[in-house]
Amino acid sequence: MRPAPRSPPALLCCCSAGLLLLLLLRWRRWKGFWKKVEAARQRQEEGLDRMEKAVRSFREQHPSVNMVSILSLSLPELSRKLRDGSLPPEHVFYAYLGKALQITRETNCITEYMQESETQLRQARPPGKPGLLYGVPVSIKDSINCQGHDSTLGFVKNINQPMAEDSVLVQVLKRQGAIPFVKTNVPQSLISFDCKNLIFGQTFNPLLYTRTPGGSSGGEGALIGGGGSILGFGTDVGGSLRFPAAFCGICALKPTGNRLSKKGIISGIRGQKSVVAAVGPMAKDVESLALCMRALLCEDMFSLDSTVPPLPFNEEVYSSTQPLRIGYYETDFFTMPSPAMRRAIRETKKLLEDAGHTLVPFEITNVDYVTYNFCIRGMFADGCTSFLKNFEGELERGSMGTLFWLAKLPNCLKAFVSWIAKPFVPRLSNIISSMRTNTVDELWSLHQEIEESCHQFIAQWKKLNLDVMLCPMLGPALGIGYPGKLSVAVSYTMLYNSLDFPAGVVPVTMVTDEDEKELKGYQGYFRDWWDRTLAKAFHGSVGLPVAVQCVALPWQEELCLRFMKEVETLTLKKNQLV
Repeated sequence: MRPAPRSPPALLCCCSAGLLLLLLLRWRRWKGFWKKVEAARQRQEEGLDRMEKAVRSFREQHPSVNMVSILSLSLPELSRKLRDGSLPPEHVFYAYLGKALQITRETNCITEYMQESETQLRQARPPGKPGLLYGVPVSIKDSINCQGHDSTLGFVKNINQPMAEDSVLVQVLKRQGAIPFVKTNVPQSLISFDCKNLIFGQTFNPLLYTRTPGGSSGGEGALIGGGGSILGFGTDVGGSLRFPAAFCGICALKPTGNRLSKKGIISGIRGQKSVVAAVGPMAKDVESLALCMRALLCEDMFSLDSTVPPLPFNEEVYSSTQPLRIGYYETDFFTMPSPAMRRAIRETKKLLEDAGHTLVPFEITNVDYVTYNFCIRGMFADGCTSFLKNFEGELERGSMGTLFWLAKLPNCLKAFVSWIAKPFVPRLSNIISSMRTNTVDELWSLHQEIEESCHQFIAQWKKLNLDVMLCPMLGPALGIGYPGKLSVAVSYTMLYNSLDFPAGVVPVTMVTDEDEKELKGYQGYFRDWWDRTLAKAFHGSVGLPVAVQCVALPWQEELCLRFMKEVETLTLKKNQLV
């Protein structure tokens, strides 16, 4: 006999019980989720408390130590005093520990205090000649592995997953005598130029708390910009070293992708090769970056990671005083520069010409095509599958903005939305169509096209007989929350990840009242929602720093640094005369 059909009340009761069970399971899951977040925040706070106690104890025992004078030293001066024994490492360590504590209380830039740094400090004096970074406290971006510490990338699932060993970068730093002492904040997934995640919250710009410090190495930018670290390390796949440096008024170098080892460094999109990531240093001045590269480009780096070419630092190139032949452009015709950005290029060009260098206009073309087809399509060639996997079981996606929701669309819907948007918002249409799934054949064709484009760019460079290039850098710092709405504004930086050229950032000026007045006429090249939003993001920035990019051909980091040093020196001389 067939069973009698259930009555509506019985079906309703079963559905209600099922829904209740589902809600209960979900509640238990989120309860565990929030417990992990709270535990991570508590560990962060306990680390800051330990820093405070350690600094207080040191000051009580050594009241005569002049912390301010230590913090005023440049890295080369500090290194020299540490290595010749005229300045004890303990004095330097606790001076920076105290300053870092102050800056993180103001900006929320430190995620973890590495307490073992105190043990390393006590064992610091090596037998024989000390390394170039002997006794120097250094800060490390969250995504760079340090033994015994999480590399969260802002994801809750990565809490309580301590790394088994140091990245090669950290190993080499320690062998050179440096003391890694804190890890710093990042945006969730790293694919953002803001600095916010659900675990540790928003990091603020030390120059103006309503502004972002940039990202994804934003914690580093805030800490170094505020004076809480003399040397730090971040990564860059679209500007993640250069945005924080420009926004916080410091210097950074994005080397050629494989000049420094990336072994033990976690990427936001693992496995993608179209847009080349790099790891590099951040500091207050160019000479500090050069000293860092001298220290890192050593036998330890080459032996610990044999994929890194054994190219020691070329002192002759860096210290050369020969006049340079410099290409330059004021705009990429995709992201309209702010008035301050354009003025930064013009003023720097004049300073360089007055110093005897030759400046040659460089015609930059097809940046829109590179942005859509090489960068966005290249990074998300699997239809965003790898990117979206990172977010499974996670809550916060705020810093990703529109990008996250576009990535979630199925291919057929991406094609349809792209077609609908094309007449009204062409940039949005191009971005959506660039995020579709590619076949293997299409991806290989893309890699071939990227390679040919790079060769064409180099041919244009060599036809003009250029040494280096002077380029705009997005600035000033945008308001908090704006980067998530302005993913298209990475065009000035991401170009050089696609080409895999070394690129550094040097602050050269500050936003003036005149710049602010000119901004009223800013409309952008497309006059779309993104251009209007960028204009709003630039407003109210008088006094904030604006930088330029200095670019060289692949593997010519020393020439890039030499050019950066020239720009920095001429800018300082100009400011002293004003």
